[in-house]
Amino acid sequence: MNVKEELPWLENYPDSVPKDINPHEYESLAELFEECFSKYSDLTAYECMGKSLSFKELGEQSAHFGAFLQQELGLRKGDRIAIQLPNLLQYPIVAFGALRAGLIIVNTNPLYTAREMEHQFKDSGVKAIVILANFACNLEKIIDKTAIEHVIITEIGDRLGGLKKTIVNFVVKNIKKMVPTYHLPQAIKLNDALSKGRSYTLKQPEIKGSDTACLQYTGGTTGISKGAILSHTNLVANIEQMVIWMKVRLNEREEVIITALPLYHIYAFTVNCLGMLKLGAKNILITNPRDMKSFLKDLKKYPFTVITGVNTLYNALLNQTEFTKLDFSHLKVVSAGGMAVQKVVAEKFKQVTGIGIAEGYGLTETSPVLTTNRIDGKERIGTIGLPVPSTKLIIADDNEQEVPIGEAGEIYAKGPQVMSGYWEKEEESKNAFSKDGWFKTGDIGIMDNDGFVKIIDRKKEMINVSGFNVYPNDIEDTVAAHPKVMEVGAIGVPDEKSTEVVKICVVKKDPSLTAQELKEYCKENMTPYKVPKFIEFRDELPKSNVGKILRRLLKEGETKV
Repeated sequence: MNVKEELPWLENYPDSVPKDINPHEYESLAELFEECFSKYSDLTAYECMGKSLSFKELGEQSAHFGAFLQQELGLRKGDRIAIQLPNLLQYPIVAFGALRAGLIIVNTNPLYTAREMEHQFKDSGVKAIVILANFACNLEKIIDKTAIEHVIITEIGDRLGGLKKTIVNFVVKNIKKMVPTYHLPQAIKLNDALSKGRSYTLKQPEIKGSDTACLQYTGGTTGISKGAILSHTNLVANIEQMVIWMKVRLNEREEVIITALPLYHIYAFTVNCLGMLKLGAKNILITNPRDMKSFLKDLKKYPFTVITGVNTLYNALLNQTEFTKLDFSHLKVVSAGGMAVQKVVAEKFKQVTGIGIAEGYGLTETSPVLTTNRIDGKERIGTIGLPVPSTKLIIADDNEQEVPIGEAGEIYAKGPQVMSGYWEKEEESKNAFSKDGWFKTGDIGIMDNDGFVKIIDRKKEMINVSGFNVYPNDIEDTVAAHPKVMEVGAIGVPDEKSTEVVKICVVKKDPSLTAQELKEYCKENMTPYKVPKFIEFRDELPKSNVGKILRRLLKEGETKV
C-alpha cells in the first residue's frame, strides 16, 4: 500500500503533546503499579459507597490476593482468571493482584447469561474466577462444562468494612432479594482469600512487554465473541498515549474522576482504571449508574474534575433537572467513546457544564484508544478527533488502497496499542489485518485536511436503499434533535423494491409525539430516500453494558416487513 508520508494531524496537536510515546516506558503493568503504589501512597485511589481505598492499601491488598493465587491455589504465570464484577473496590484489588502474579485476566460482563459465560470461559480456558454472589447461580449452571477449578465469591458490601458491610450485604440478599440461591461448595470467599494471602509473599514473576495481560472479549455485535489478545506493552502504550494527551489540562495528584462506565469494559479499564492510576487520581466508582437518584447524589458530593461516558449516559444526565443544577466549576475534561456523540447532546452538555465533550474512538482490539479530540477547548464537534501519539490512521477502499483526503472508506490503524490477534482464532486474526499489516476497524470514516476524523458508521450496519448508502448514525443524529425524542436507533429492514428501507425505534421524551409528526420532521430534514418508512415507539432500547444502543437486537425478527 502506497501511504502518504505527511501526517496532517501532527500540526494540530496541542503544543505540549509530543508526536510519539515510548511504549516500553514500563516493561509491564506490574512495574507501573509498583511505581504508583509508592509514589501516591498517601492518596486515595478508589472510593465506592463512601469507603475509600488508598494507593498504599491497594498495593498491599492486591499483593495479598496475588500471593493467594500463587501460593494457595497454585496458579502460575499465563494462567487465565475471569473477573466478573461490577464497579466495586473488589475489582482493582483482584485485577491488579492477578496481573502482578503474571496471570492473564479475562474481564467478564456480570450480566452475561449462562450461555454467554460458558462460551467465554471455555474459549479462554480460565482456571479460576472471581464472581459477585448475585450472579453465582449462572456459574453453577455451566461450571462443569468449563476448566474452572477455583471459584472466589464476593458480596457487594464485602470491602466496606464493619457494620456497613453487614448491613449492605443483608439488604442486598434479604430485602432486595438480589442474590438467587446457588450451590458452589468449592467456592471460597474473597475476604477469606485476602486473609490467607497476608501470610504469603507475592513472588512477582518476570513479565515481558510481549506477554499477554488481558483477553478482552469483543461484544459479539458481528458474530461470536472473540478474545482480543492485549499485551502488557499494548496497554502500557495506550496509558502513555492517553496520559500525555490528558496532561494538557490534568495534573498529577489533583484529579477526581467519575467512573460510571464498568471497569470490565475496555474503555473504563484502560482510561479510568489504568490511565488515572498513573496520574494519582481518585476514582469514584459508580456501581449502578441506572440508579439516577444515587448517581446524582455522588456527583453532588464529589468535586469531580473528569468524567467519562457514552452518548446515552450524557443524554440521560441532561434530562435530569438535578444534574443541570450541579457545580461544574472543577470540571476539566469530559471524555466520550463507545458510540457516536449526537450533536444535540454535545451542544447541550457544553451549554450546561461549560466544558465540551472530547469524543474519542477506538476498539477492544486497540486497547482501545486510537483517536481523541482536543481537550483545550478546541474540540471539533461531530468528529472523533486526531490520532493519538505514535498512531497512524488511513482511510482505505475495498481494495486496501488509501483514498484521497475527504473521501469515505474503512478506517485502518497502526500503533503500539493494536492487538496481535484473537485468542486461538488464526483465520479471524489474519482477516483482521490488511496484507500490509494495517488493522481493519470495520468502521467507515472520513479524514479532513487537518487530520480530524469523522465516523460515518459501522461498515456492516450500512443501510442499502436502492443502491444508496444510508448510515444509521446520520439518521439517529437528525432524529435525536427533535425536542420530543429521548433516544433513537435506526436500522434497515428488507424491502422488495429498494433492497432495504429505513426503520427507526424511538423512546419518547414527550408522550404527545406521534409517528406522523416525526415523519414530517424527517421529510423536512432528510433527503427522501433517508426518511424512515417505519417508526416504532418503544419504552426502552436494547443497550450494551456501557449503554451503546444495540442495533443488531433491534434487527432481530425483522426478516420481513
